[in-house]
Amino acid sequence: MAKRYKLFIGGKWISAQETMPVIDPFNGKTVASVTLAGPAEMDQAIRAAEEAFETTKTMSSHATASILRKAAAGIEKNRKRLVEAIMAEAGKPVALAEGEVDRSITTFTVAAEEASRIGGQWLPVDIDANSEGRIALTKRFPVGVVAGISPFNFPLNLVAHKVAPAIASRNCIVLKPASKTPITALILGEILEAAGVAPGQYNVVPCSREVGEALATDPRVAKLSFTGSPSVGWRLNKLASGKKVTLELGGNAASVIHSDADLEWAVSRSVKGAYVYAGQTCICVQRILIHKPVYSRVVKALVKEIQDNIKTGDPRRKDVLAGPMINDGALAQTKEWVAQAVAGGARILVGGKAQGPCFQPTLLENVNRDMNVVCREVFAPVAVVQSYRDFDEALDMVNDSDYGLQVGVFTSGLKEAFSAFEKARVGGVIINDFPTFRVDNMPYGGVKLSGFGREGVRWAIEEMTETKVMVIKP
Repeated sequence: MAKRYKLFIGGKWISAQETMPVIDPFNGKTVASVTLAGPAEMDQAIRAAEEAFETTKTMSSHATASILRKAAAGIEKNRKRLVEAIMAEAGKPVALAEGEVDRSITTFTVAAEEASRIGGQWLPVDIDANSEGRIALTKRFPVGVVAGISPFNFPLNLVAHKVAPAIASRNCIVLKPASKTPITALILGEILEAAGVAPGQYNVVPCSREVGEALATDPRVAKLSFTGSPSVGWRLNKLASGKKVTLELGGNAASVIHSDADLEWAVSRSVKGAYVYAGQTCICVQRILIHKPVYSRVVKALVKEIQDNIKTGDPRRKDVLAGPMINDGALAQTKEWVAQAVAGGARILVGGKAQGPCFQPTLLENVNRDMNVVCREVFAPVAVVQSYRDFDEALDMVNDSDYGLQVGVFTSGLKEAFSAFEKARVGGVIINDFPTFRVDNMPYGGVKLSGFGREGVRWAIEEMTETKVMVIKP
């Protein structure tokens, strides 16, 4: 019988009447059943967090850091269980699931270090005659109750990027995990409970979208951190009027391959960035922009790299990098968008078909910017190739998007690298690697429809705190 998981509220495991099944996207089997929070349980979770904040807001640096270090150790101790949960509920290939667990350990470890670095500054304010003799001090203070809403594709590490900074900054958090992947967040509740979080400091409430909207509208919630689709994120932003908000939304990232680059490396990384985890990451490579002098050569190499090195199928196999789509709806949309592109004149170079719950790694050419596979976020193992005449045109093509999360630029030229840094309208410019690159201590976030605010532990802590100034006249 599948295990039933309860809600984690106020340091207790709570039952409720309604449950939902969690389905393995590869084999369709029920992995577990999870209790669903209703309005009463959501209210209970927010109240528990509000009450816990009276304790956590004055917690010492060493006590906070100790909890976070114990959490990192607890994740390591539960590594096998967490990997199995991520594979089962998210369909993530085993090598990637292992990598995600390792990254979450890093995220909590960095948060433990940052917990002791939240300071302020001495500020000279005697800048005119009226302020002579005065000094000022600044300090960052926690905001209170943080609401976190996390996506399915990184059910542990993107949860960690909300939870670890919240704990480090002495806030309390109510987390709504993705309905498709709630198990990992609940296991993290067990780990944090053992690590010594205050009752109510971390609350996990799987629930419907309607119940979850209370996290945006409830006046007791001071900060909303959302990662997910643009349509949902921008709607919640409107509902969260008056709150601090971070939105980490979608993208259709470009990989620019200039003729002076290490082409073998550029091809290898662009292919991996496009198809790893079946393209179900917001910074996967969707548009591969190739300098005209090397276009034919690079396209031929891309096709060969896909055919030789990108395997689809059971995520529990070590050689699989592109497992199943998260559900039938995602698979159907991918098939529809590829068919639309072909009907509009696009040519399939490789792939293009579904294989059970998976979609073949697909590369298209002869596309135009109005096709969904170019201008929208595919979130699937589908990429397109386009050529450009010169580097300025490449940057224009990068910017010709409603999104602006990250871009990868392969070049040996410093001029081109710094030109991309200055001109690309994105949150991150990755030189000589794919746009899928992310390290957990770097600022991460986007512009335009990709959202606003930044994650990465130190930057998330800044988003979850407020600066207060004290002016002294001795």
